Amino acid sequence: MSSLPRIQLLTPRLANQIAAGEVVERPASVIKELLENSLDAGARRIDVEVEQGGIKLLRVRDDGGGIPADDLPLALARHATSKIRDLEDLERVMSLGFRGEALASISSVARLTMTSRTVDAEQAWQVETEGRDMEARVQPAAHPVGTSVEVRDLFFNTPARRKFLRAEKTEFDHLQEVIKRLALARFDVAFHLRHNSKTIFALHEAPDDISKARRVATVCGSAFLEQALPIEIERNGLHLWGWVGLPTFSRSQADLQYFYVNGRMVRDKLVAHAVRQAYRDVLYNGRHPTFVLFFEVDPAAVDVNVHPTKHEVRFRDSRMVHDFLYGTLHRALGEVRPEDQLASPAGTESVVRPTGQAAGEFGPQTEMSLAASVLERPAAESNWRPSGGYQPPRPAAPLPAAEAQGAYREFFAPLTPAASVSLPETQGDIPPLGYALAQLKGIYILSENAQGLVLVDMHAAHERITYERLKLAMASEGLKGQPLLVPESLAVSQREADCAEEHAEWFRRLGFELQRLGPETLAIRQIPALLKQAEASQLVRDVLADLLEYGTSDRIQAHLNELLGTMACHGAVRANRRLSLPEMNALLRDMENTERSGQCNHGRPTWTQLGMDDLDKLFLRGR
Repeated sequence: MSSLPRIQLLTPRLANQIAAGEVVERPASVIKELLENSLDAGARRIDVEVEQGGIKLLRVRDDGGGIPADDLPLALARHATSKIRDLEDLERVMSLGFRGEALASISSVARLTMTSRTVDAEQAWQVETEGRDMEARVQPAAHPVGTSVEVRDLFFNTPARRKFLRAEKTEFDHLQEVIKRLALARFDVAFHLRHNSKTIFALHEAPDDISKARRVATVCGSAFLEQALPIEIERNGLHLWGWVGLPTFSRSQADLQYFYVNGRMVRDKLVAHAVRQAYRDVLYNGRHPTFVLFFEVDPAAVDVNVHPTKHEVRFRDSRMVHDFLYGTLHRALGEVRPEDQLASPAGTESVVRPTGQAAGEFGPQTEMSLAASVLERPAAESNWRPSGGYQPPRPAAPLPAAEAQGAYREFFAPLTPAASVSLPETQGDIPPLGYALAQLKGIYILSENAQGLVLVDMHAAHERITYERLKLAMASEGLKGQPLLVPESLAVSQREADCAEEHAEWFRRLGFELQRLGPETLAIRQIPALLKQAEASQLVRDVLADLLEYGTSDRIQAHLNELLGTMACHGAVRANRRLSLPEMNALLRDMENTERSGQCNHGRPTWTQLGMDDLDKLFLRGR
């Protein structure tokens, strides 16, 4: 019987190659590490030159602070860094890189040359190393202040890794995406990229709002900026700003989502969950929202040392962060009105959104109480006011909460017939969705506004209006519970039982009554009356799972909203119902005053604009 292998230390070369497996996956991984080093060094301009998708050559040149000659060999050693000194620094990481592994890992699987000069040095110095030979060679060189890193023949000494690389175009696309992400993170730095001696893009510094918007349009496309809502809010030491795409500008993939925490691009499941919740009511099934968002928080409140590639972070108070993100985005999307969608691209005009409760301070579980606070304010009215003699039909006044649940059946009571509507001559007098002209096939409303022709899907629009009113009614009246004749026993883990006890009051407000019978047993004694057809035990399990993972859950609210959406759908005005002009105008005015009226409950658009340019193109006018 053979003896087990003895424990021995790995050679430095093998240890670096193992580390490279975590850090260096493809040329894009290399460029990320090199660019982060340049940004940490204070660079204001970074030039990137690439050959064959980065497999043959990657060259990054910056005008940062440079590296002293004596430190050059040390820069290629494992666990050597200038960015942290002790545990306190690790708990408040301010730099993008800090592990001290990147250059050592890269140099173990490629031929690396680094040339650098500090501002007070008489000349530059160069260090070279190759994967087979880890000994660094230092010699004088010519170079301006800053650093150049040249990486050639990636994975030349690890053929198995090289075989996993994709085609040149694929690798370059990944590399270009990394540069774009960092370019969005640092508007104060210029980025220049060349591939196979051809200039791909040159992004200049963006010191003001207009140039920032220009950079966002270059990276994300001008269509995104035209369909994005600028937001900015700061509260309790949390600062969120950037652009969120309107629900109508969604994607089939999550490929236009950029989220930064203190300048670091991350893909965090807590952030993704908060954003998904905020778009829940307005996004078509299977579509993904678009956004470029910058989140700033005390570095001590976020741990960036949880993943080798630093793609994930961990927040000290994840519940507060989740609720802040959800609340801010939820309110921002809810406040979009037709006039916002018709306006010119907002560029970077800051939109200061509500704070406190209105910004979702207590998270999605209090969506009903947030909606209730809306009832206490005066009924919303359009910013538009007519100055001529014509007074358009006013929208129906908000119904009392007690009547609202039945109101969806009779919302379109016949209005008093009015004379034929004519448009005022002054464009400034025309409301955002204009005045109704006619009804098409009993399905669409045709309206004329300042921009041209508006087409409205009357059923989808009325469905959203009814749905929002039902939610307000639910918020004001609260949820009535229905006791179960026979309490339902539920076997759970001890963590889940503890969680149910901790959130007992919250469950009660939502119509549930849970009782702990033992260390791992709960009894469901009451459920919301509206959810009597739901499978209570599975719903409670799902809610507890969410509470344990995210500190919050919207499953109960989602079930309720689904039910209210069904009621609204059945109660909305049906196709082929003939409406008078006053009724059509009343619907248009309600759309202008209703949250999320741009989409029905299923995320489909409720209206579209055909401008004069669009109409002229149809008839080749001006050609």
